[in-house]
Amino acid sequence: MYASREDIGYDFGDDSKVGSKPIKPNPNIDGGWAWMIVLSSFLVHILIMGSQMALGVLNMEWIEEFNQSRGLTAWVSSLSMGITLIVGPFIGLFISMCGCRKTAIIGGILNALGWILSAYASNVHYLFLTFGVTAGVGSGMVYLPAVVMVGQYFQKRRALAQGLSTTGTGFGAFLMTALLKYLCTEFGWRNAMFIQGAISLNLCVCGALMRPLSPKDLSEKYVVRSNSEDNQAKGLSHSAETIKSNGVLSEEPDKKEETTNEEVLDGVQHIETGGKSRSGRNMYGLRILKTVSQLTVTVRKGFAMWYSSYFGAASLFTNRVFVAFIIWALFAYSSFVIPFIHLPEIVKQYNLSNQDNIFPLTSIIAIVHIFGKVILGIISDLPCISTWNVFLMANFTLVTCILTLPLMQTYIGLAVVCALIGFSSGYFSLMPVVTEDLVGTKHLANAYGIIICANGISALLGPPFAGWIYDITHKYDFSFYISGLLYMVGIIFLLIQPFIQKKQPREKSTEEAQV
Repeated sequence: MYASREDIGYDFGDDSKVGSKPIKPNPNIDGGWAWMIVLSSFLVHILIMGSQMALGVLNMEWIEEFNQSRGLTAWVSSLSMGITLIVGPFIGLFISMCGCRKTAIIGGILNALGWILSAYASNVHYLFLTFGVTAGVGSGMVYLPAVVMVGQYFQKRRALAQGLSTTGTGFGAFLMTALLKYLCTEFGWRNAMFIQGAISLNLCVCGALMRPLSPKDLSEKYVVRSNSEDNQAKGLSHSAETIKSNGVLSEEPDKKEETTNEEVLDGVQHIETGGKSRSGRNMYGLRILKTVSQLTVTVRKGFAMWYSSYFGAASLFTNRVFVAFIIWALFAYSSFVIPFIHLPEIVKQYNLSNQDNIFPLTSIIAIVHIFGKVILGIISDLPCISTWNVFLMANFTLVTCILTLPLMQTYIGLAVVCALIGFSSGYFSLMPVVTEDLVGTKHLANAYGIIICANGISALLGPPFAGWIYDITHKYDFSFYISGLLYMVGIIFLLIQPFIQKKQPREKSTEEAQV
């Protein structure tokens, strides 16, 4: 029941005409430089997501330094983690205008600046601005391009590539926790943040590795994917007219706009050529005019693509399956975060602290999570396996574990459930793959930006909501039950929307036949 774009009768118009001539694949697709992109994304996950998972070390230092409540101080790390994801749609605009490489390099500088400025913090509110906002926005500007570039460079091994790159989060959690503890002990937390800011400049190197593919390579990659998807969907009776009726982004306005832009630049080029006989000062002015014109064209084209993806006649939101995916994302991430928050208290409640100190349950989740991403990625890339089905099965396993975890009262029982939570949550590596299958490579940056924005809202509001439930009920069980039920609602949306989307074109075709 895999819901690809063909299955749901939806397309975004990033088609290239499929000819009869064989297409020579780019050696960098699924190989060559593609693995450098995986390495770059892996390092980004270590430096950004790993550092955010290790912020508990700095949180303790901030509480002692500023003598503020734990709730207020915790908002510093929550803001940083939440903003990294919430700014996704706006980072999509930057990618449309500047490309992934430039966006990532600028984000690396901004992230490092946030760490360095935070070393001079005089109060918690100062950290809200420097670390929560500045470093958070910078992290978002690197994180989204790192995910998008892997999706662009891989066709046959997309799930495995995403799985390998996102394992950097687990490795980073261990490495950055140890590093920050050492730096805080040896140099103090202020110098530790300053040093971490210098280390974060390596994000610029990761961004420099994100060499963009040419439009020809992207079109060839899409043609190969279209051919494979067509072979899998021979049994479907969706006609071209039906697919177009569901909202295709027209290519004609883009071509007209490109023609107009070329005429403007040609005019400037003509003026510049004719002005060679003039003074050097006029030539300098013409070069500035040409540069400004090119920049204006790039900005206009990028903004037009970003605007059409969100607000155009065939925007991302006309895809009902994608909208259901957004609803799912609003509930999913908090269900993964809540166990990390409440597990220590549950262990204390059941008098299991001695066993947990030997091998913490949160460490079990983190370790198995790494293997889950890779194994689920390998399974999803098998030709006989549907990525969508693997994604749904992992979600069902995770929500079942969330609902049953409060029922476990022994360390062995909790350890088994935590291991299943860690493994099933490896579906995070499949999210970019599923998103790309729904909307296509061309719209991956904007679409995935919306998904991680929904995840950011979930991460930002989920833990406080769980704490509020505990304040009312004085039990941790209800936090798991309520979050699990909300998570189940999101999964149900994912299940029913593909069938509704399939049914509508047939009904419309019947009505047209009657007319």
